[in-house]
Amino acid sequence: MIRVLAKHNNLNQIGRIFIMLEEANLKPNLGSYCSVLECMGRKPNCHPKVVTRCLTQMEEEGFSLDDVFRKGVFRQDERDMVLKAVQIVQPDYQPSLKTDTEQCSSSLVHNYYTQRSDHRYPKLNFSQEELQQRFKKQLTIEQDCTITIDSVEANKPITENIAKMRKLLADQRVQWHQSLLLALRESKKILAITNTADYKHNLYPYLCVLKDEDYVDIMIQSIDELPPSGEALKILAKYLGGRVNTQYSVRQKQHNQTVEKLNNIYDTYTDLVAKDGKEYDTLPREQWCKIVTDQNTGPSLQGGESDLPFIVTLELGMYMVDLMVSNIKINSDILNPDFNKKLIPLIYHMYTFRSTRQVGFIKPHPILSQMQLEAMETKLTFDSYVMPMLCPPVPWNSVKSGAYLLTPSQLMRTAEGAMQHEELLEQCQNLHAVLDTLNQLGNCAWRINKSLLDIIISIFNDRGNDKLDIPPPLSEAPKIPHFSPQDPSNTSSEKAEMKREVSNARKKGSEMHSLRMDALYKLSIANFMRDEIFWFPHNMDFRGRTYPCPPHFNHLGSDVTRAVLVFADGKPLGPKGLDWIKIHLVNLTGLKKKSSLEGRLEYANSIMEDILDSADNPLTGKKWWMNADEPWQALGCCMEIANAVRSPDPTRFISHFPVHQDGSCNGLQHYAALGRDVIGATSVNLMPCELPQDVYSGVAQQVEEFRVRDAKNGVKIAKLLEGVISRKVVKQTVMTVVYGVTRYGGRLQIEKRLKEIDEFPKEHLWEASRYLVRLVFNGLKEMFTGTREIQEWLTESAKLISKAGHSVQWVTPLGLPVIQPYHRARRLVLKNTLQSVFLLINYDTKQMPDTVKQKNAFPPNFIHSLDSTHMMLTSLHCHSAGLAFVSVHDCFWTHALTVDTMNKICREQFVALHSQPILQELSNYLVQKYCTGISLEAKKKKTQEYLELRLCLATVPADSLLADTSQVCS
Repeated sequence: MIRVLAKHNNLNQIGRIFIMLEEANLKPNLGSYCSVLECMGRKPNCHPKVVTRCLTQMEEEGFSLDDVFRKGVFRQDERDMVLKAVQIVQPDYQPSLKTDTEQCSSSLVHNYYTQRSDHRYPKLNFSQEELQQRFKKQLTIEQDCTITIDSVEANKPITENIAKMRKLLADQRVQWHQSLLLALRESKKILAITNTADYKHNLYPYLCVLKDEDYVDIMIQSIDELPPSGEALKILAKYLGGRVNTQYSVRQKQHNQTVEKLNNIYDTYTDLVAKDGKEYDTLPREQWCKIVTDQNTGPSLQGGESDLPFIVTLELGMYMVDLMVSNIKINSDILNPDFNKKLIPLIYHMYTFRSTRQVGFIKPHPILSQMQLEAMETKLTFDSYVMPMLCPPVPWNSVKSGAYLLTPSQLMRTAEGAMQHEELLEQCQNLHAVLDTLNQLGNCAWRINKSLLDIIISIFNDRGNDKLDIPPPLSEAPKIPHFSPQDPSNTSSEKAEMKREVSNARKKGSEMHSLRMDALYKLSIANFMRDEIFWFPHNMDFRGRTYPCPPHFNHLGSDVTRAVLVFADGKPLGPKGLDWIKIHLVNLTGLKKKSSLEGRLEYANSIMEDILDSADNPLTGKKWWMNADEPWQALGCCMEIANAVRSPDPTRFISHFPVHQDGSCNGLQHYAALGRDVIGATSVNLMPCELPQDVYSGVAQQVEEFRVRDAKNGVKIAKLLEGVISRKVVKQTVMTVVYGVTRYGGRLQIEKRLKEIDEFPKEHLWEASRYLVRLVFNGLKEMFTGTREIQEWLTESAKLISKAGHSVQWVTPLGLPVIQPYHRARRLVLKNTLQSVFLLINYDTKQMPDTVKQKNAFPPNFIHSLDSTHMMLTSLHCHSAGLAFVSVHDCFWTHALTVDTMNKICREQFVALHSQPILQELSNYLVQKYCTGISLEAKKKKTQEYLELRLCLATVPADSLLADTSQVCS
């Protein structure tokens, strides 16, 4: 309100609001004083006494003039007006805008930030002019908010019926657009004069933030994207409201005049990253902040925009769905002109059951689905943020600024409406190491492996292939059987069986449609980007695990999407690069897991004929690659090996291929290092061994020993399981135990694996899985003595903290604050003319913590935060060494040339991380934060006693829990 009054030069009314604030025992914040000074700057002949009084009061509240210009958020000409007001009483005043030079306080990265003389920060293989042109293309896409691309589905000859259906759909969309536009304007007129009582939202202001046509375009596009099986009302409403919010945020930035300023800053920033730019010893974040400080006139670049509250976006989306259901009609005889004309709803609201819950669904009429099927339209429309960026992302330089140029993006992914993470981040003084990691991951340039993509698209358009993870079209779906419930010839049991068959067929068809559409989106985006260089901006979840922002197509995806992505920047293979690619191929096959790296290389050389045949004749040859665990990545690897060995000098062959180095059960590695557990560390390759160790095979072997002992003692189920226990049966449970899987969850995992064994009698699944999960847990307890004790300590601590009414909170070794968002759920009802939607809000900090979730989630979340810390440390030091580095959580990617260097950095940073007293520091933090009634000395004593009692830490130093170079990432 104060900001609006300042624009209208209404100083008297602002004064009244300040009085109201004082009466309510509230204090104005920095933004309030900025608006008051702006109003004074706009006021002709403002008296100096008025300005002086404002400045005096502001200083009494602890705000300095420099704070106003350094921390204030300005739109349009607001900064100039504030400066004009200040210069009424201080004519020579100029803001002192110091760049934040404070470095990350963590000792883990102290040398990284202070000793930069030998750092070799990588440049992008583009000139400044090329990057500036790319910026303009990306800016245009984000200003449009959407982008339309060609589908990869085969362009079939346009028959008379296809042409007819496309024209029919186009004509219908024009009519729907007109109907919705008229209905929206009529509804807004009613809402504008509606007196809202009982604190219910009046949506009228939110229906004015965009043009009427923009709302209608969003609704029409959502109709085209509705699957034949329909979509849940809540999901559709969230999608519609979210799109309004995104467009609103982009329009605000354009209105606030930040686009031109962004253009100037980005042009200057390219000097740091372009190949023809100067050499700097600064990081992208530091350089961006310096440029922003230097260009300190005009509006603030980020932070002046307002997001619509989550509940409002949901209500807005439900309102738009209601408009669509009520006002979009179609002739019932549009496909059969012989019948009588009758207008019917195009989409309709219905209820269906999901498990035991009744869910509101929005479903398209079968006529629409039939028209879309017959029209075979070849265009797909996406939000701009779905696509990879055509220029390097804006560096994350604060909690609210980074990633896309205009599209709003969150630094931390959270549940919609949750605020506790954002509040924690804003209070955090130094997140430089975390931000720099996200920037380095986002600055990796990518391109498409076109030859591999063409093969995948050809199979996609040729009925797909389930074995190769390419879903078939809906024409391959099982036909839904027809039967009449009134048919007296069928018994009740026969009718029940027929109903199950119909239900299963519909479920299978729905699943196939979802998988097909997912593959269509990914392949269409990849095909659209086939001749481009592109980037993936990154953000993180509340534990610090990093993710690419584009949701469909990225390197965290399936085997298919990973296979078509290669580094845009190539490097020569060097003396050992080809060997690493061959080892990587063997790793992708899933074979030779117990072999040394030399053994794997020897195996790769022995099957060179199959490798070359796969590369030359992928679909007509021996098809060796199809039997790999990751077949498409294996095929890409075969092609790279073939190109390299056939080049004049393989050591000089320029390779763009990313080689992966995956952790050995990474969660258990962290537990073994935390507990200084030598036996456990050996089984997960933290100790030097002649051959790489496989913890899954080790557990399977131990479980088999337990089974043999029980079989001798006459246990029936143990005898039945003879020859059944394998690495595959126990792998998922072993992998997820470290992340908090319960015995119930583990039993379900093992049951699923046993179902895949055709010879095992299905009537014994429950008993066998219950027996095996107990043996797996016992086996892990013997192999990892410290792991269970640390888990129990973390669980018990979280239980006590949450029962005291607090959420569990901690800080990672890089200073990232983490808080668990699990609270007791409260029900919120959103009423709409279609239906009432019930929301379960489980992140509300006003509710008591959910003790069960808090205690069960603490061990896995804490390990995830350590894992992300190790990845960030590796990323920072790889960047300073000039390496390309990408992470898929605990799987690190780089060029074949630099694998050895990355492995060395990975090991060094793991040792550095676990050389810190992590558990001691965690315990100190928890005691200090939650044990407020105990004296400091008592806290220290209790902490030390508790750690010594529960953890039984061995005297093994951290640097001995480390494999040698050849075994670190086996």
